[in-house]
Amino acid sequence: MCVALAVALVLSTAIGFERQSKNKSAGMRTHAMVGLGAALFMVVSKYGFSDVLMADLVRLDPSRLAAQVVSGIGFIGAGLVFVRRNQVRGLTTAASIWITAAVGTSAGAGLALPAVFVTAAHFLIVYAYPVLSAKLRSGLPQQWVLRVTYDDGVGALRDVLTTCTEEGFRVQGFATIRASDETKRVVERLMKHEDASTTGSIEIELEIEGTMAASNVVSRLSQLAAVTEVSIVDDAE
Repeated sequence: MCVALAVALVLSTAIGFERQSKNKSAGMRTHAMVGLGAALFMVVSKYGFSDVLMADLVRLDPSRLAAQVVSGIGFIGAGLVFVRRNQVRGLTTAASIWITAAVGTSAGAGLALPAVFVTAAHFLIVYAYPVLSAKLRSGLPQQWVLRVTYDDGVGALRDVLTTCTEEGFRVQGFATIRASDETKRVVERLMKHEDASTTGSIEIELEIEGTMAASNVVSRLSQLAAVTEVSIVDDAE
């Protein structure tokens, strides 16, 4: 039983490491606990009632707890899925939680080989499928999310949007995700109709669409004097 739990712990931790390496909200600890917990439920389901079974008092279905794990794990996955800019995010991480529970259940049932196979398949999916998807979508418009930090009060946003357009991208929208304390004070002064001159910084997420590589526009944006930082947001689900 302990060997089965150890297999579940190792495999679920490996899945969690992949998610944590991409800075996802559910990392090694979450996946390890889900996989280990699912394995323990399965071990309890298989061996936890041997005393009453040996006494021939009751008849039990050892799959009943495994079935509850499948449905019960949904509450964790639901907490990882959210909507941002009218697009659903977090589905892959939620699915990895679900598959981790399956791996843990399999390991807990003593089916180590299927658990190892599914873990290997998980890494194939998350690393090879994006490459395959990119090749299949070659030449088709793709969406990118850029995180840009620029100095406020110098017309930088106009230059950022113009640069994206010149590089052949269409701007779908943008949202401010962080402004400096100075900028926030300026907004307050503006609301009070006071003087609001500032050179604070603003951080935005810019959603663009185009057929060109996003690295091209990132290089152009980084050359703008008012832009202090620009990066591509890892928007994988």
